[in-house]
Amino acid sequence: MKWTIVNQTEARSSITALNDAQNSSSENQSNTNTDKKSLKCHVCGKVFKLKPQMTLHNGFRTGESLYLCKTCGKRFNQKGILLEHVTIQAGQKSHLCKTCGKMFSNTSLLNRHKRIHSSEKPYPCETCGKSFRYNDHLKVHVRIHTGEKPYSCKTCSKRFSTSSSLKIHTRLHSGEKPYSCKACGKSFRCRNHLVLHMKIHTDEKPHLCNACEKGFSRKDTLLEHMRIHTSENPYRCKTCGKHFSNSLALRRHTKIHSSEKSYSCKTCGNSFRRNSHLAVHMRTHTGEKPYSCETCGKGFSTTSSLKIHTRLHSGEKPYSCKTCGKSFRCSDHLVVHVRTHTGEKPHLCNTCGKGFNQKGAMLDHTKIHSGEKPYSCKTCGKCFRRNDHLNFHMKTHLYTMKQQKTHVVYNIRMQPMFDKNKLNSLKESKLKFICILMLSPHEAGSLSEILRELAWLDAR
Repeated sequence: MKWTIVNQTEARSSITALNDAQNSSSENQSNTNTDKKSLKCHVCGKVFKLKPQMTLHNGFRTGESLYLCKTCGKRFNQKGILLEHVTIQAGQKSHLCKTCGKMFSNTSLLNRHKRIHSSEKPYPCETCGKSFRYNDHLKVHVRIHTGEKPYSCKTCSKRFSTSSSLKIHTRLHSGEKPYSCKACGKSFRCRNHLVLHMKIHTDEKPHLCNACEKGFSRKDTLLEHMRIHTSENPYRCKTCGKHFSNSLALRRHTKIHSSEKSYSCKTCGNSFRRNSHLAVHMRTHTGEKPYSCETCGKGFSTTSSLKIHTRLHSGEKPYSCKTCGKSFRCSDHLVVHVRTHTGEKPHLCNTCGKGFNQKGAMLDHTKIHSGEKPYSCKTCGKCFRRNDHLNFHMKTHLYTMKQQKTHVVYNIRMQPMFDKNKLNSLKESKLKFICILMLSPHEAGSLSEILRELAWLDAR
């Protein structure tokens, strides 16, 4: 029999009826044996004193929800839970937090809330010892260690450890960005990204490093930064044993071992492990350079490229070699430099097995085997395997042009007088665009006189 409770009053009266039934059971001890026989679950054999208890048990076993809220149509297995639900809907919150004044509908929610004000974290992780205020938070955390990802995306089958992460991910496919910045109008897929973005406008950096006093807008960024001072790398790759200072870096690294590249470019078909890498790659097709240098105005496709470039103007070289003390503008240059001391050559040619300390050098080398020469001179058409070889070759044309221009100036200076026809032919030729910077001050002075005479001819 299904029990339908339509409002809060009926919920309370039904619970009272259940309590009365429990009290009356003590008055009917003579019929206990008979009742036990009739109140036995035919599936599991469990015996109940009261019929409502067995009915409730059967509802749990079958997944049947016996109690209906008439307001919203939601069903519940227990009357007590329904009563609590109806109370919340009625707006009755009688449990007050004395610290902040927030109201709650029951004591369990109030006690859960109170942990925010205290340092109580009663749920520790048995693997790493980290503690949590709530058991459900612990359950989510444990999935980091177990690798469990119970939530799957229906579009791309990517899996996630939490339902909220899945919900945010699905917005990649739908394009939904429900959180927008009131200052600049930029939209975001999740609220946390908007909160972090807002700190750009306020320049708020509330999280300070105790070691160097550097400020950060995010607490997790501060914690990652602190590991620079402590040299702590607690996240270990199970495949190769490499350690990382944060879980995000570890997750990115693990994709190196797998062939998973779920983000592909629709223009050229190139695939990437991360959506952000695809977004940066797309700028090679669109030519977009949204980040510009405030000093010289040069544009860049990524913030990291801009940051490295600004060090040209500031002279900053924050990455130094511990062996020889040489400093570099970016960490990649330091990594390559260190290999000159260690002799490490991790990039191998698949054809001949030769090793290189830079990937670019290895790719240039492979063109020897393929015969590929993608860099061509626009002046003479000669082709080269490497761009720096082309740049070196271009200087031969530049030197020849400089000699020719200087020779023209000398020839002009050798003639004290010019007739109108010669000046007109000089005016119409490309030689009138002689670069003064290529000439000596004396030559440049003579050239300016000739250009003034050409201007006089224009006026006539």
